[in-house]
Amino acid sequence: MPARAGALSALSVSEVAPGVFVHQGLYEEQSPQNRGDIANASFIVGKDAVAVIDTSGSFKVGRELHAAIRGVTDRPIKYVINTHMHPDHVLGNAAFKADSPDYVGHHKLQRALAMRADSYLQSNKLMLGDEAFEGSEIVLPTVLVEDKLSLDLGGRSLVCEPQKTAHTDNDLIITDTATDTLFLGDLLFSVHIPTIDGSIKGWLSLLDELATRKAARVVPGHGPPAMEFPGALDAERKYLSTVASDVRKLIADNKTMSEAAKTAALSERADWKLFDTFHVRNVTTAFAELEWD
Repeated sequence: MPARAGALSALSVSEVAPGVFVHQGLYEEQSPQNRGDIANASFIVGKDAVAVIDTSGSFKVGRELHAAIRGVTDRPIKYVINTHMHPDHVLGNAAFKADSPDYVGHHKLQRALAMRADSYLQSNKLMLGDEAFEGSEIVLPTVLVEDKLSLDLGGRSLVCEPQKTAHTDNDLIITDTATDTLFLGDLLFSVHIPTIDGSIKGWLSLLDELATRKAARVVPGHGPPAMEFPGALDAERKYLSTVASDVRKLIADNKTMSEAAKTAALSERADWKLFDTFHVRNVTTAFAELEWD
């Protein structure tokens, strides 16, 4: 399929398992040039229907994801599932409104998106520019997942599981039972540095739990279209563990947050793209949480 050639072209996708397609986002910040195409977006084709998992960072990229789906199948798009609230995963939702899908998310997603809607729209319009941002809007979930929820696509089911606070307070993981493919959203970053918008302690605890699960493959929120599991978790766990241990030591040594931001986990810089963009924010977020341990 053609990739990013024009407004109505289809996004490039990889079939990582039978009926499971993933578009790989760029390792970049949002910009007019990439139009918010910086996160992975996926779709799963069943005998009766299609489910989309995350829709990228703008209406225009969402339309190209829609075109990619139509290049594979004409089956109805029944579900649009968001793994969490961040704009690079949800601002393409509006491209699917004409399909009248159920919009599925964590039970805290609706409130989180509603609270941040204005700031998300303003900041992303500023980053993307008027032309790339045009048509983007916040579409709230219509199906809220409070416990395990199974979605039937015909011949295959997707199991949605809400998580405790980790990357955010509204992380949802999805398993395609037909292929044993696990979708972790931004609970898993690869190459792109992880970003903390929830709890570093909760995230590390969840990674320990996830490492005991079995899956044929995992789709990260940022990174390759698919990775081996659970080995895919190792680099992220090392980064977050290093941040936590360094910050705890600095707190014990009576260092300030600004001092911690200059030194904590700098040993990790060479292993991650966008380190200088997001690392200091991660350290300050971790410091604010861990100083009360």
